[in-house]
Amino acid sequence: MRFNYSPISISLKRRLLMATTPTSPTPNSSPISNLIDSNSSFGGSQRLRILAQQLRLYKSPPPHTENDEIDEQKREESGGKVVSQLGFAQSATPIADPERFTCKKAAVLVCLFEDNVGDLRVILTKRSTRLSSHSGEVALPGGKADEGDANDEETATREANEEIGLDPSLVNIVTVLEPFLSKHLMKVVPVIGILSDQQAFTPMPNPAEVEEIFDAPLEMFLKDENRTSEEREWLGDKYLIHFFDYKAENKEFVIWGLTAGILIRAASVVYGRPPSFVEQTPKFWVPKYVKKGTTMR
Repeated sequence: MRFNYSPISISLKRRLLMATTPTSPTPNSSPISNLIDSNSSFGGSQRLRILAQQLRLYKSPPPHTENDEIDEQKREESGGKVVSQLGFAQSATPIADPERFTCKKAAVLVCLFEDNVGDLRVILTKRSTRLSSHSGEVALPGGKADEGDANDEETATREANEEIGLDPSLVNIVTVLEPFLSKHLMKVVPVIGILSDQQAFTPMPNPAEVEEIFDAPLEMFLKDENRTSEEREWLGDKYLIHFFDYKAENKEFVIWGLTAGILIRAASVVYGRPPSFVEQTPKFWVPKYVKKGTTMR
């Protein structure tokens, strides 16, 4: 399979080139040039090494645990607030009654690589039409956590290996984003990794799960081009579902919902700027007691 390339991302190249130029440090930050380790075993271009160092500094909001001391009145007022959707980040506010809300966990791999002109691209899949859920939809490699998985990184890379034949040893995990909730109220953790040696990866789709493997420019998810949206409502709150139309090798794909939401967030973190469109991601409220099989509509 041949990866698809797009015009060079001038903004990314300019930003990374500037990062190699010594500058005066700003409060609470240090020059990126100080982060470069010339003896690092991480392969790839200097730009990828700098990007990896930048992303390792990202810290997602810490989740609440049962051991957190939360005022009961605030817990009651929260009403079990979570951000849920088809692609919005999960709220840090805990579920009011965790015993009655069992959220299954999954992880996806946002695998980035640099094309031959220096543009960042992300690996995507089109799910098999034979699958019982989300059949034929565009997705990131990943899936449900197994009991034997040590962490989210292992879940994401293991699933990517099973789905598209991506050897975990080829991927350098650089950061983990805050969890998202799927429309089936499953907690999905995006894991960002960098594929420094694109030529070492030979895509091998698992026909039981994946129909096609392709890639798209990451910066696309910050632009208003080829994007549409639909307004939805959940318990009185309105929000937007984003759809990105993309063509690769004369094939047309629609990247939407949870996958689009994760990629908007990942692109914002990588490029250090918000999207050029309104995300409209209000906070949602779910009932304290969620019945099995509850989904977003």
